[in-house]
Amino acid sequence: MRLHLIDFLIIATYLLLTVLIGLYYRKKARQNKDSYMLGGRTIPWYKLGLSDASDMFDISGTMWMVSLCFVYGMKSIWIPWLWPVFNQVFLMMYLSRWLRRSNASTGAEWLATRFGTKGPGVAASHQVVIAFALLSCLGFLAYGFVGLGKFIEIFIPWELVRDYVPFAVAPQYVPHVYGIVFTLFAMFYSIIGGCTALSWEI
Repeated sequence: MRLHLIDFLIIATYLLLTVLIGLYYRKKARQNKDSYMLGGRTIPWYKLGLSDASDMFDISGTMWMVSLCFVYGMKSIWIPWLWPVFNQVFLMMYLSRWLRRSNASTGAEWLATRFGTKGPGVAASHQVVIAFALLSCLGFLAYGFVGLGKFIEIFIPWELVRDYVPFAVAPQYVPHVYGIVFTLFAMFYSIIGGCTALSWEI
């Protein structure tokens, strides 16, 4: 499949919009920690719900689900019920009110509500939560960008762009390069614009 000029313009417009969204909400995100981490607690519930739902659909997950369907057949439809569905329901039904009342904006802060703010155990639990969050983010980024890169390689073969790139890339690492480029755009607007920018990713 070959892309035409209009296809490239759509991709470029999408990437430009992600950057502009991050820059637009940068001022609001800078106001205080709540504005950056929680969107100032002013984001409507439906927008948060749509944003969260859109996070559940990605190209890597789609590839994984199709692979499961090939391996297990139609019964693979039950596999997501093992964790994501019940996790989301449990968080919504039981933890959401508790988390809201704790006034915490991070997992490490929430531990203070459960275990207090003093003692070596509390400090150690904070460090563990921070380490887990960082490792999870890196893992999800790796999971996302490799799948995204393989998908993009189908539509934009490396032969079309390698003459414009000042370095050589081995064929097996082409998906990684594509994935890193698109991930950098997403990281830019999410880091600059905070939660409010993330809620516009739909």
